[in-house]
Amino acid sequence: MARAVLLCLYLLLGVPSSLLAQGRELPDFTDLAEKQGPTVVNISTTQMRERRSGQGPNIEEDDPLYDFFRRFIPRPPGPGQAPRELESRSLGSGFVISADGYILTNAHVVDAADEITVRLTDKREFKARVIGADRRTDLALIKIEAAGLPTVRMGDPNRLKVGEWVVAIGKPFGLENTMTAGIVSAKGRDLPQENFVPFIQTDAAINPGNSGGPLFNLRGEVVGINSLIYSRSGGYMG
Repeated sequence: MARAVLLCLYLLLGVPSSLLAQGRELPDFTDLAEKQGPTVVNISTTQMRERRSGQGPNIEEDDPLYDFFRRFIPRPPGPGQAPRELESRSLGSGFVISADGYILTNAHVVDAADEITVRLTDKREFKARVIGADRRTDLALIKIEAAGLPTVRMGDPNRLKVGEWVVAIGKPFGLENTMTAGIVSAKGRDLPQENFVPFIQTDAAINPGNSGGPLFNLRGEVVGINSLIYSRSGGYMG
């Protein structure tokens, strides 16, 4: 037993002090979550579109799938009936940049939306309007009628270093204010057909619903906006 204790002590003494310091100083994200979580909002949109006549598969009544399609896929309108309108809902994220209700998100989150609803962390909901959008950079500015909102602090992405810790907060799969952490995997990424903007690559988990949410550094500053997932599955792959 004494030899085992001495051996462990010897091994610890042989580890560089820098590595021991890193082990003691793993990042704590609790303060960032508490202060910056309320600045992140959930965004849902509704888009009305006309149903095309003849939509849905042509299935006989004796087919085993007939009841399924009859229940979940409404029939097209009959003669003399106006085409029905469908609601297409999408979910995304955003973050408050001014106390009077200006919010930054992705352009594709609010694109062609007839109605935009913003939900705050305190469960209040507001209708929003689009102030402006730029599809090329996938950025949109929307506005809600509110006051005294908590706001983010903007950082300088040019100061980011590969290997630096970053945190994403958003609404993946509809789960409100979900925080994930990772590192900056690379900077200045040029993706196929997306070569207008140099992307920050991170291994923080990003999934559908995170679009438009902020990417924070450990100082609680926004250094990026979560815009797209680059993977075979369309979900997080690291």
